[in-house]
Amino acid sequence: MTYDDIVTAFFTAPTVPVPEPVVPVTPPRRLRDALEPIATHGWWSRPPSDRLAALGLGFFDGYVWGRAAALGTPDASVVVATFGVFEPGLLSAVYHHAVATASRDDVLAARSIGAAESLATICSPSAAAAIADPLLDALTQLDGMGRPLFNALRNLPVPDTAHGRLWRAAELVREHRGDGHLAACVAAGLNAINANILTELWLGYDLGEYSGTRGFNPAQLATAMAGLDQRGWTSGGMLTAAGSAARLELEAVTDASQQQLVTLLGPGIDAIINSAAEISAQIIAARSFPVDPRKRAAG
Repeated sequence: MTYDDIVTAFFTAPTVPVPEPVVPVTPPRRLRDALEPIATHGWWSRPPSDRLAALGLGFFDGYVWGRAAALGTPDASVVVATFGVFEPGLLSAVYHHAVATASRDDVLAARSIGAAESLATICSPSAAAAIADPLLDALTQLDGMGRPLFNALRNLPVPDTAHGRLWRAAELVREHRGDGHLAACVAAGLNAINANILTELWLGYDLGEYSGTRGFNPAQLATAMAGLDQRGWTSGGMLTAAGSAARLELEAVTDASQQQLVTLLGPGIDAIINSAAEISAQIIAARSFPVDPRKRAAG
């Protein structure tokens, strides 16, 4: 899949507007949603995608190898475990292909340079620094236990431009929350496909509309739904009241996993959220992030 394919599939406004999903308005969730278009700039924007394409990587190849590269060059099983939400066979195959195509150093550079280049067209260095500096200061102080992707990314050199630091800070917040969310899913007895289904139904997707993009086929979805039906969390392809409550509990546990970050940011978190939301709105307007609000909420 090329970047132009991505533009066609994700950046064109639908004929019928998609309602905004209803999600909690807790500080960590608000921070996550405000930063999401910035954090994902390393794959959704054109400059890094063009740089990755020059290395021989397609969109999904670049996404997978780009995130995994923070870990070094791990076995595919480690990538499957740390990403957590993709069909293992698909993710492993894509990862093996990407690693054989481009070097780790080249991929890391393509993402870092490209994301900073793109953000430089969106906001000023001072606006970028106003968000990046307090975030990076807090993120360096966080305990990293059980945070493989966050810790690996934090161990990489921080980009030296304000826009590069903004992207890195946002991506670190994203990986920090993602690691915490996977731990919450494990504690709730969920595997990758069940977690995807709960999220897509909670946000208003049809069954398979989101989880299908993660590599899960209809037969796998049917088996997973049967298990969720038995738990009383789904019925007739929809969440039950118990299922909605279970998904909200996942959010609460994920939020709790980020309480140290919220505490370190203190009263300044609202200013960070508001400024990040303004930049993210400009990113969406520039067609560098999907227009579907459910995609922003799902990650």
